Amino acid sequence: MGVVRVTMERSKPRDEWVAEVMRIRDHGDEAAFRALFGHFAPRVKGFLIRSGADPSMAEECAQEVMATLWRKAHLFDPTRASVATWVYTIARNRRIDMLRRQKRPEPEDLPWGPEAETPQDEALSLQEETDRLGAALAALPEKQRVLVEKAYYGELTHTEIAAETGLPLGTIKSRIRLALDRLRHAMT
Repeated sequence: MGVVRVTMERSKPRDEWVAEVMRIRDHGDEAAFRALFGHFAPRVKGFLIRSGADPSMAEECAQEVMATLWRKAHLFDPTRASVATWVYTIARNRRIDMLRRQKRPEPEDLPWGPEAETPQDEALSLQEETDRLGAALAALPEKQRVLVEKAYYGELTHTEIAAETGLPLGTIKSRIRLALDRLRHAMT
């Protein structure tokens, strides 16, 4: 019996993904797009399924995200975000757009009259809690804060964060766990 060797493509360092986007932007490089598509499309689809989309919606949305990457590569700014963050932000926005289209009420279902306003005490309490959370996040050590932001605002998995940052998975999990403990204590 022969030995079957399986090689998995390792995630490219951040600079190489940036270079791929720049090749698309500057030269319409289809090979660069294929590389980005091969890496990000399945991850975006998985991300969308994990966030509640059905597989067909996730597939359609992932295709739209990658088409957006091709058409709007000129808008990518590597000083503002990583390629992964940019792609997942596009995915999140596309999913929100698709949900809005699905949930758009028919004209006969439109409610009449003004919506009830949130009571001022609830609004004030919510604003104070939001401010406290913002202050607690800002007080975290930068290494922990950045990982928490990637995990919760960027909606990246620990594995995706490890691929993006080059940090060991255990380090990422430990830092996020420590950060969440600090946040819990700050919010009590």
